[in-house]
Amino acid sequence: MVFGSEEKLSQTVHIEGFDPRLLFGQNDIYLRIIEKAFTASIVARGDKIIIEGKAEEVKQIVSLFKDLIARLGQGTMITEQYLNYSMEMVKEAGDGPAELIAENRADDLGLKRIIHPKTVGQKVYLDAIAEHDIVFSIGPAGTGKTYLAVAEAVASLKKREVNRIVLVRPAVEAGESLGFLPGDIRAKVDPYLRPVYDALHEMMPAEKIKKLIELGIIEIVPLAFMRGRTLNHTFVILDEAQNTTPAQMKMFLTRLGEGARAVITGDITQIDLDDKKGSGLVVIQKILTGIEGIKFIYLSDKDVVRHPLVQKIIRAYERFEKGH
Repeated sequence: MVFGSEEKLSQTVHIEGFDPRLLFGQNDIYLRIIEKAFTASIVARGDKIIIEGKAEEVKQIVSLFKDLIARLGQGTMITEQYLNYSMEMVKEAGDGPAELIAENRADDLGLKRIIHPKTVGQKVYLDAIAEHDIVFSIGPAGTGKTYLAVAEAVASLKKREVNRIVLVRPAVEAGESLGFLPGDIRAKVDPYLRPVYDALHEMMPAEKIKKLIELGIIEIVPLAFMRGRTLNHTFVILDEAQNTTPAQMKMFLTRLGEGARAVITGDITQIDLDDKKGSGLVVIQKILTGIEGIKFIYLSDKDVVRHPLVQKIIRAYERFEKGH
């Protein structure tokens, strides 16, 4: 049907197998958000959703509802954050994230809870870890860089693909002035390693983690303690890598031995070094590009899976830093 110079379209989406209120939200809040984001008419009648308007928009809305229905079919509830992300995806790519990542949504890694990607960027990240020995994950806070890396490390250990997990972080600034901090060495470094402890506790019972640490199967260490070591058949994660110097980054990467895998994560917008251009994570992108077996993954604010306001905060900072 053509009205004026624009092609018009009418399509119907059928809802089956679940309560429509899960799709539309409490008091139809999700439906109102969708209606506000598009100009097309959206009418919900029983188990049907009738969409009428410009052909391109109607196709996007149909894809959006199919994506939301697919997410509910996966047993995952819809949130306002996910809805906004899905709307962005269908406008950009034509498909929603649940459709694009469905093939490994049930990627049960044998952990305390099922871990699966929540965004397309996270799926690309997990695929890269599975296919490459060294992966660099660069992106803002809240994108799951450390969390997913730890999940893959634990899964690799359980599948006996590696014998050990070593979780590494720069302590304090890149200078690692541990001697000026109070307490013994454990008291000095624990605050800086707490995020990787937290990620581990999401994956495994506390008693199991304690036992594996006592046996040396899981090791959590500051970067300064990596010098002179060779790590064979080990899954190594370097977290907060933006706070390494180029020399430290080289030292870390050259620790890898036979059967080792490494994931290096960091946010180059939060560098604590005085010379931000001298960050090892910034420099390494120019050195290792194009080498087979190494993959750089770039996550963005669209991959933020924390509080919905985190995504808005990141974007606000980006606008401010660009002078807009």
